[in-house]
Amino acid sequence: MSRTWAELLGDEPTAEDEPERSGLFARMRDSLSKSRQALGEQLATAGFDAGDEDAWERLEEALIRSDVGVQATAELVRRLEARGEVGRLEEALAEEVEAIFGGAPTLALAAQPSVVLVVGVNGTGKTTTIGKLAQKLREHDRSVLVGAADTFRAAAEEQLEIWARRAEADFVGAPRGADPAAVAFDAVEAARARGKDVAIIDTAGRLHTQSNLMAELEKVQRVIAGRIDGAPHETLLVVDATTGQNGLQQARLFRDAVGVTGVALTKLDGSAKGGVAIAIAVELGLPVKLVGVGEGLDDLRPFDAHDYARALVTD
Repeated sequence: MSRTWAELLGDEPTAEDEPERSGLFARMRDSLSKSRQALGEQLATAGFDAGDEDAWERLEEALIRSDVGVQATAELVRRLEARGEVGRLEEALAEEVEAIFGGAPTLALAAQPSVVLVVGVNGTGKTTTIGKLAQKLREHDRSVLVGAADTFRAAAEEQLEIWARRAEADFVGAPRGADPAAVAFDAVEAARARGKDVAIIDTAGRLHTQSNLMAELEKVQRVIAGRIDGAPHETLLVVDATTGQNGLQQARLFRDAVGVTGVALTKLDGSAKGGVAIAIAVELGLPVKLVGVGEGLDDLRPFDAHDYARALVTD
């Protein structure tokens, strides 16, 4: 059953949350249709024989084509082989995909203010994700401040300020070229002074070199940590699902540099590479916390491993 925002945010779900679940699985299925098609021919093959080596090879090839990745594919095949009798392959595979993700993730928003640092390369949908997240937090009675610490990209601040207004969130920005760490400092201080529940800090996705980018992000992180104990409480990496294994490499670099706590996987609706979520979980040990399944405000969803596995695998 689809997860609600209340569950993701650690709130107690109420009867009012039930309508939110309606239609979410269908939306997830639609968004993963291209990825499911990439798996479809093999998984639809009747009479899968667990004793047939060729059948296992075809399954491995299908998983790799869906950007599950070599390591994650090997793990899934190992789990299936350990079952002995596979039974209906689609159902068995869906169960093992779900199991790989473990328990349902939450967002760590207990502190006041809780600081969410959002990282990722340009073009992944960072700004949109921040705006939608701010809107959802407001709908669940969290007061929000958004800080525009991506001071290198033209129009980044303007775009984020528009989203902040839509979400009725406070906004802290700075002129282009300003020190990102100084903007992050000002945003955190403003959130504290104004009694905000959550401060969401955008960051640059591209500098002249990879090392410059990571050094800048580490500086931003240090400044935030110096103002509030335990902050940033969440470091969310935004990954574009259409980039497949390139997205996995991005995740690895950011994880190593700034200690990513979770992934927001965007553009799932336009990708035949939706299996990359499995690769992220297996190879990097990072929880997928949010998924983007369309352009609308309600198309940023809490990740649900049960729905994802069945939308990816089963007809």
